[in-house]
Amino acid sequence: HGGMGLAHVACLVRQADVAVKEFEDQGTGAGHTKWWQCFDCGQRFHGAVELALGWAAWKTYVSRPETTLARINSMARLGVALSQSGRRAEALPVLEAK
Repeated sequence: HGGMGLAHVACLVRQADVAVKEFEDQGTGAGHTKWWQCFDCGQRFHGAVELALGWAAWKTYVSRPETTLARINSMARLGVALSQSGRRAEALPVLEAK
């Protein structure tokens, strides 16, 4: 997080994945929230950052079994990000698949 309110997407992805692992292993922490909400200010991500995190969440958890919470949430995250970015035709099959 820089002085201009910027963050590296790779850093956000790493933080979100660590939060999910903490939640899965210990049942504590932010869990999947960090994939869609800033841990620092609490604002929801939007625009290009939301879409990048949606794709990153999907890529991170797509290899897990279809019934796992991480995979289901990653599909939802990607579907919502696509829809919010105006790509509703792409979002629909993703959201239906989750």
